Amino acid sequence: MAGLSAAVSAAAFLAAALFISPPIPRSFVLSERNFDLLLIFILVLATATIAIGAIYNFRLVAFTRIYDYRDMMDSPKALNYLVTIVTGALLPFAFAGFVARGAWWGACAAVVLLLLFYPVTLSKLPLFAPVWLGALLVLSAIFRARTAVVLSLFLPILCGVALHVAFKSPSALYFSTINFRMIAVPSNAMDIYNDFFARHDLTWFCQISALKQIMSCPYQEPLWILMEKAYNLGNLNASLFATEGIASVGPLWAPLSAFACGLVIALGSRMADGLPHGFVLMSGAVIPLVLLNVPLSIVLVTHGAAILFLLWYITPRSMFRQGSEPNASRAS
Repeated sequence: MAGLSAAVSAAAFLAAALFISPPIPRSFVLSERNFDLLLIFILVLATATIAIGAIYNFRLVAFTRIYDYRDMMDSPKALNYLVTIVTGALLPFAFAGFVARGAWWGACAAVVLLLLFYPVTLSKLPLFAPVWLGALLVLSAIFRARTAVVLSLFLPILCGVALHVAFKSPSALYFSTINFRMIAVPSNAMDIYNDFFARHDLTWFCQISALKQIMSCPYQEPLWILMEKAYNLGNLNASLFATEGIASVGPLWAPLSAFACGLVIALGSRMADGLPHGFVLMSGAVIPLVLLNVPLSIVLVTHGAAILFLLWYITPRSMFRQGSEPNASRAS
């Protein structure tokens, strides 16, 4: 049942996300001058967020030891929201925007600011995001957008397998970070959630904070804490397929939930309509990585995906028609 549910959920999600594409009227678009000012504002906001965050937490440690210190970090909830929105949506958007405008100083500034979030958050995301953005920039300059997307998943996995075969132990860090943590763990999370909720009450979406205030919920703790207590595998968040699907409605109705989530992604796609695919690929580069491990409801609000959709909507298409965005004519 779990395997069949996962396969149908994937098909339902893709059907909604890829093939439902009603046009959305665009009633407001920034001027190119205001777009440039928006990019500068994002850099200023990111700088201020780093400065404030450093007041509460600042540690320079190897990323292999971040879990030794991360539980000791304490910041205001509003600041935590701002950090995840800036790193997940705003700075990647600014990077893509500066590249589109040919302002390489701004693109470099966005990358540096992303790196500076690492000692403030002790998260792997801001540490590896600059490399990820650079790789997507190179791939989108060489290949068409669809090929670049496939290669962005295939090449890191291939490198991990090749390094493991060739060097064994010396490759363990790369393999555990990319092949295991980025790819295998999100998949394993579906097995774990299926096992847990086969024997426990479903959430019926009460894990969403706003809904928890108006409906009774069998769980007062976040799901990742429940998973840690039940399986002792660390703080295990999971994707929309596990959380909005398996945990919320069970495997029988999970495909319907996945279809609804696909409609949300389709809405974001429609709001990016008319933008070069290379620009969308780079500006949204971090969101797919987050979606592997975090429920869609949290990605939309906490990680800024909804804000990113809005930014796509108001981005002026005229600047791309002038040919200022590299590889714009090759997007497909």
